[in-house]
Amino acid sequence: MCLLEDLPTPCLLVDERRMEANLAKMSARITTADLRPHTKTHKSVALARRQLAHRASGITVAKISEAEIFVQHGFDDVRIAYTLVGEKQLERVIELSKKARISFCIDTLEGAHRASRIFKKAGINVDVLLEIDTGHGRCGVPYDHENLVDIALNIQNLEGLHMCGILTHEGNAYAHHHLDRTEVMAQTRDRMLETAIRLKRAHCIDPATFEISLGSTPSISVFENRNEDGIQITEVRPGNYIFNDLTQVALGVSSLNDCALTILSTVVSKQRTSRGTERFILDAGRKIFSSDTIDGQPGYGCILYNPRVRSPHPHATINGLSEEHGWGEVQGGSTLNIGDRVQIVPNHACVAVNMMDQMFLVDEKSMCSRITVDARGCVI
Repeated sequence: MCLLEDLPTPCLLVDERRMEANLAKMSARITTADLRPHTKTHKSVALARRQLAHRASGITVAKISEAEIFVQHGFDDVRIAYTLVGEKQLERVIELSKKARISFCIDTLEGAHRASRIFKKAGINVDVLLEIDTGHGRCGVPYDHENLVDIALNIQNLEGLHMCGILTHEGNAYAHHHLDRTEVMAQTRDRMLETAIRLKRAHCIDPATFEISLGSTPSISVFENRNEDGIQITEVRPGNYIFNDLTQVALGVSSLNDCALTILSTVVSKQRTSRGTERFILDAGRKIFSSDTIDGQPGYGCILYNPRVRSPHPHATINGLSEEHGWGEVQGGSTLNIGDRVQIVPNHACVAVNMMDQMFLVDEKSMCSRITVDARGCVI
């Protein structure tokens, strides 16, 4: 255990009470589908175990290297929500499949044939999900593609593969224009059900065991399931909800009070400017804040005036970043002095975590314990 005042800066703080409230809230919301959280937000074995304690049925990762870390620590149902291509990566899937249920995404016949050749040679069957593009425009077969059924049938007939379901990522729920998150959720859900019904009518799935997976924190925060022709969404994969951040606040998903992750930083310099403002410099820069911005909002994070109640500093903004410095500015005179330590809610929590080896779990008494970021830097 340690005291907050003894921590070196910059570092990451996780408010335990707020985090547990976020976990409980999502667990209570998701009652008609399995909850399979995406661990890319925290990359921590300890925090993934907390999610399992809050009724998660398994976990989601983005890369094979992340899967290896979690399987090494005893997780036995890991979904890689990513299209895996490449002999070396697929050989790593083979090794992991000896220890846990591993599934990953496919969205092209070429990718499916590559995987089939390798798994057939190894004499195993691996679960794959056909990735569907429901509107985000990234990976996936478009939900209304005229050849979607043929693609699914071809994958099902390949040795070494078991097409256990379909998966989508409705990243368009993060857009600040067009549809709001409730509309994106409903649209995504209905397009996935429409896709599954097409596959059912083509006799290429068993509705009783077929998995239909969707996920993004903004959409899942308003998730409502629906049964259509005996089919419904079977799992959801939110990630950011465990911490929340300024992006979620801007989208109306959470309040500032729900943000469990903050960056603890120290003011290392302060200068008067010719514009009648005071500039202060923090010891945390782009390497921890990231350069992510929020549409229509200035700055790279929210400096808290009172961290206990998550009230924002009324005048200070972080309006610039270099690698190791955060450039702040206050109209008039600043109440911040050299040596002051401040907590900042970042624009994007996931990026901040991936840059650090550890976080510090903090309780209301300002006592803290270390949380290892076990899968930090796992990008392969």
